[in-house]
Amino acid sequence: MIVKPSAENIAAAAKAAGKKGPPPVHLWNPPFCGDLDMEIRRDGTWWYLGTPMGRMGLVKLFSSIIRKDGDSFFLVTPVEKVGIRVVDAPFVANDFRAEGTGRDQVLTFFTHVDDEAVAGPEHPIRVSRDPETGEPSPYIHIRANLEALIDRKTFYRIVDLCVHEEHEGAQWFGLWSSGTFFPIIPSAELP
Repeated sequence: MIVKPSAENIAAAAKAAGKKGPPPVHLWNPPFCGDLDMEIRRDGTWWYLGTPMGRMGLVKLFSSIIRKDGDSFFLVTPVEKVGIRVVDAPFVANDFRAEGTGRDQVLTFFTHVDDEAVAGPEHPIRVSRDPETGEPSPYIHIRANLEALIDRKTFYRIVDLCVHEEHEGAQWFGLWSSGTFFPIIPSAELP
């Protein structure tokens, strides 16, 4: 008997699989069962069948079993893999904590689904810019090929911690965390 993928079936399998911390979705290779009408919007809101998901516990459960293969996103359990749409990034970093100063500074980011990542070599910060407007979109790597978009208020707070540094032969405005410098914008482009 073939069971059609549904949010309820995926949630039940995820709950059974992930008792402590995110489950090892990178180790699971179940068959692809089709696409769900599920989308993660740029603001981190999860939508199912055209309606925002209001139960944060369910959103957190689904966020623990998301995986990115190539440019596609999936919810993965030991027995099924279903496609979902992600508008930008699957997570939103909506806060951070800074400890220390200068090169000794350590930034810990928090997402809307309670993930944490300490910016550094294993969790780099990157900034892409819209080619038409120049508007920055900052991201931090969270886990296994998945990033969080750093929300606007948090980005403004980290900009306050930025300094001008020589980086790869040019002067950059950026910030330090865990001994790593993360360039934000070339210093020459600042007013």
